[in-house]
Amino acid sequence: MKMRTKWMRLFCALALALFVPAMSFAQSCALCYTQAAGSGSRMIQALRSGILILVIPPMLICIGITWMAYKKRNQFSDDDYVDSAEPGLER
Repeated sequence: MKMRTKWMRLFCALALALFVPAMSFAQSCALCYTQAAGSGSRMIQALRSGILILVIPPMLICIGITWMAYKKRNQFSDDDYVDSAEPGLER
């Protein structure tokens, strides 16, 4: 019974992962789609470049914040903790 539940969860997760991108494409603006489809190849290339330009800065910011959090993860640990059971170690 446990194995069947595990496979059912895996199947549901896989189906959801395959279905979500289709749902996100369905949310596109009809006006934007028709304008992009009616434009020339130069405009389509400019649109693709614009998308990349708008995606790169937030990605770099997120990577930077993650890197800083990783580097500073032990900064506020309990290094200053003094065990009261050991005499003579008071600061």
